[in-house]
Amino acid sequence: VQLVESGGGLVQPGGSLRLSCAASGNIFSINVMAWYRQAPGKEREVVADISNSGSINYADSVKGRFTISRDSAKNTVDLQMNSLKPEDTAVYLCYVWEAIGGVSWGQGTQVTVSS
Repeated sequence: VQLVESGGGLVQPGGSLRLSCAASGNIFSINVMAWYRQAPGKEREVVADISNSGSINYADSVKGRFTISRDSAKNTVDLQMNSLKPEDTAVYLCYVWEAIGGVSWGQGTQVTVSS
């Protein structure tokens, strides 16, 4: 499975960004799609995930600000990020757990929140 992310960039505190990830390749059934992030000097952490049943989980730090959505027909997952804070600055990576192919990661897209 190949993943292509888009939508990162530079935004001021309080601003919004929308990240998108499209999966392609030999896809039988995607169980979970998620967004992770990794800031310099920190461990990779899950931001939000959504299962094929529609179950959603968010990291405490982004609850109420970020929204994950998925289009199962198109094999895409988006992350709407509002009220961004400097501490949200990180490389954001798309994650897919596919039934046969296993886990795949995107190349990452940089999100920088700064005035």
